Amino acid sequence: MKDHHQQSVASGGETSVTLTVNGEAHPLTIPPNVVLLDALRDRLGLTGTKKGCDHGQCGACTVRMDGQAINSCLKLAVMCEGSEITTIEGLASEAGLHPVQQAFLEQDAYQCGFCTPGQMMSASALLEDAHIGTSDAAVREAMSGNICRCGAYKNILAAIQSARGQVQAEGDSL
Repeated sequence: MKDHHQQSVASGGETSVTLTVNGEAHPLTIPPNVVLLDALRDRLGLTGTKKGCDHGQCGACTVRMDGQAINSCLKLAVMCEGSEITTIEGLASEAGLHPVQQAFLEQDAYQCGFCTPGQMMSASALLEDAHIGTSDAAVREAMSGNICRCGAYKNILAAIQSARGQVQAEGDSL
């Protein structure tokens, strides 16, 4: 016998899912083909995550799922149940801006701002990934899935390296 989710998928109906986004549980009833990006923007009103190419090519839709940067336009929302999703709206804390957000401001690492949320989400994930090197080349490679149509790459790189210094300084003071 098929479970409820399989029956919903087979019949083309909607299915119930609870997404944990920025630390809050959000029960939703959605068609099974809704991608995470659309669930965040259209169902939860979290419009900081941008809709760009819908093909995983630009990185504007980047969010973090269980700490890893993902393209939310490629992930079905129903596949995210049980995971912790962090969007740009959840990156800052009550104490203030995340070091990446602060560094982007200080380094003028945005122009139009459209790609900025995705850039920041990818940058925050790479700073926590011990497997990614600290060289400019390693950072550029890690950020290669995020396109900036305005060409602010030099400032984005400077912001990430500045944020790395801040994150390391905070870690040393603990």
